[in-house]
Amino acid sequence: MMKRRLIALSYYAIFWFVFFIIARLFFISVQYHNAFQNSFGELLATLWHGAKLDISTIGYYLLVPVLVAIPGVWFNGKWYKFFIRWYSYFIIIFSSIIVVSDANLYSYWGFRMDYTPMLYLKTPGEAMASVSTMKVILFFVTIILIVFFFIYIYNKLIDKLFSGFERIRFWFPGILFFMLLWGALIIPIRGGFGVAPINVGTVYFSKKMFLNHTAINAVWNVGTSAFTQKPVKNPYSFQDISFARVLVDSLTFEKGIPEIVLNTTQPNILLIVLESFSGYLIGPLGGDSLVTPNFNRYIKEGILFSEFYASGTRTDKAMPAILNGYPAQPAQSIIKEPKKSQSLPSLVRILIEKGYNSSFWYGGEINFANFNSFVIGSGFHNIITKNNFNPENFNSKWGVHDHVLFKILEDSMKIVKEPFFNVVLTLSSHEPFDVPMEPVFVGNDNMTEYKNSVYYADKSLGTFLDWAKTTDWWNNTLIIMVADHCCRISENMLIYSPDVFKIPMVWIGGALSKKRIIIDKLGSQVDIPVTLLNQLGLSSNFPFAKDLLSNESCSFAFYTYNEGFGFITDSSAVAYDQKLKEPVLKQGKDPDSAEKNGKAYLQVLFNDYLKR
Repeated sequence: MMKRRLIALSYYAIFWFVFFIIARLFFISVQYHNAFQNSFGELLATLWHGAKLDISTIGYYLLVPVLVAIPGVWFNGKWYKFFIRWYSYFIIIFSSIIVVSDANLYSYWGFRMDYTPMLYLKTPGEAMASVSTMKVILFFVTIILIVFFFIYIYNKLIDKLFSGFERIRFWFPGILFFMLLWGALIIPIRGGFGVAPINVGTVYFSKKMFLNHTAINAVWNVGTSAFTQKPVKNPYSFQDISFARVLVDSLTFEKGIPEIVLNTTQPNILLIVLESFSGYLIGPLGGDSLVTPNFNRYIKEGILFSEFYASGTRTDKAMPAILNGYPAQPAQSIIKEPKKSQSLPSLVRILIEKGYNSSFWYGGEINFANFNSFVIGSGFHNIITKNNFNPENFNSKWGVHDHVLFKILEDSMKIVKEPFFNVVLTLSSHEPFDVPMEPVFVGNDNMTEYKNSVYYADKSLGTFLDWAKTTDWWNNTLIIMVADHCCRISENMLIYSPDVFKIPMVWIGGALSKKRIIIDKLGSQVDIPVTLLNQLGLSSNFPFAKDLLSNESCSFAFYTYNEGFGFITDSSAVAYDQKLKEPVLKQGKDPDSAEKNGKAYLQVLFNDYLKR
C-alpha cells in the first residue's frame, strides 16, 4: 500500500510539472510580440532552463501532501483522497491567478510578477483602475477557464490514484519512509545539493532578457519574494562600505556657488507632479512636438532642466524622491513602510518650519500604495483627495479627471494664504488613458491612447496656468512642473534604458529672475529639495542629492528598476542587472567608472534604507 501512495504522489508531481509547462506557454502566447522576436529553439530553451524553478515549486507544493501522509499510514478510507482533492483545487486557483496576472502585468511592469504588485492589492479597486473594463472581464474569464481546465484534468487523471488507501500493516517503516521523503523535499526546493540555494538568477541563460524572464516561474517568484521582501542584509554589497561612502560623498558633496534664479527668498511654491509625462513626448526634449503644446509654450517662459531623470518607475517611488530627496530602491518601495519613510528628511517639514502653509492635492484614492500614511507623515496642513470631491465628478477610474482637479484648485487658490507650498499630483494620463475628450490623435493602439491622455492633461494644465498668471500671487510664485515617471508604453522599450527614465522638469512663475534658459546638468528627482532650498537660502541635509544650479556640483543621474540600476554621466551610461551580476548596457567613454559609482551609490542607499 505504501507503493500505491508513492505512485500517486509521483503522478501528482508530474501533473504540476505539466501545469507549469502550459503556464510558460501561456505567458509566451500572451507576450507574442516579444516572443516572436526569438527563434523556436530559444523559446524551447526557456522550458528546459525554467524547469529548475518549476521543480522547486513542485517541492513546495508536495510538502503538505507528504506531511499528511505520515499519520495517514494508520488510517484507511477516502479521507486522504478528499483532502488532496480540495488542497489541489485551492492550489490550482491560487496558481492560475498568479499565472494570468503575471502574463498581463509583464507588459506594464517589464519584469515577472513578484511580491511588488501584490502590495497594490490592498486597494484592489485602484489596482484594477489601470486596466480597461474589457481587459478586466477577459482577465477573470481566462482565470476561470484555466482553473476549470486543470480541475477537469485533475479529476480525470489524478484524483482516482488516491482512492482506496488502506491502513499500512507495518506502520513504523511507513512513517519513517514518509518522514524521510518529506525531509528530502528540501533537495528539489533548494535546487540540489549545492552550497547556494536556487534563486531566480539560476534560470537566466541568455543575453536577451525576455528569454530569461520567460524561464522564471511566476508562482515561485511571488512566493519567495513574499518571504524575503524585507531583507536584513544588503544584497548590493559590491565593496567595502566605507569606500562606497567616500565615492558617494564625492558625488554629492556640496561645493561651488549656486546660480540664484529667484528674485525672492520666500516665494510661494506650487509643485505640480505630472502623471506619466514621458520625455519622449516633450518637443523641447527632442520628443513629439504635438502632444504637449501648453507645456512646450511655458517652457519658453521659464527654466528647462533638459537632462533630468526619474528616480524609479512608479509614482510611489517618485514621491519620496521629489519630497524627501530619497532615491528609489530596486524591488522595494519605502513609501509602503511608514516607519522608514517618516524618518526621511522632508522638504515639506522644512518649509512648514519657515512659515509656509502647505497642502497636498490628488484627485484619486489616497490609500493606494500607502500614500495616505506617506502624505500625513510628511506633515501637510491640508490633504485634498478623491473623498473631497463630489461623487458626480468621479468620471475617471482613478478618481476625478485633471480638469476637475485644477478647477477646484483654482477656486481654492483665489483665497490662498501666502506663503504657500502646494503639491498637486495629476492622474488622467495614467493607464487606461480614458479621458473626457474627443481624440486628437487617431488610432486605437496604446501609444495613441496614451498620447491623447497626455494631450488632455496638458490642456487642463495650460488652462490652469493661464488663469494663474492673472492672480495677485503669481508674481511671487515659483511653479515647478515635473513628471513622476516615464510611461513604458511598448515592450520594445527596454526597462533599463535611460530613454525610459528621462522626464521633463520646468520652473516657471513670477518669482523667477532668470527665464528662457536651459540647464543641461544631469540630475534626477532627488535633487529637487537641495536645489530649491539653496535658492531660498535654507540649509538642508539630503545625503543623496546635489544642487543642479551649482557651478561645481557633479553632473550625474542615478535611477533604479526592479532588477538593477542605471547611472549616467556626461560621458558615459551604464545599466546593471543585479540578477545577471553584470551590466546590460554600457555606453560612452568610461562606462566602467559609471558602473563603479552606481554600485557605490546603490550600496550606500540600501544600507541607509535597511537601518531606517
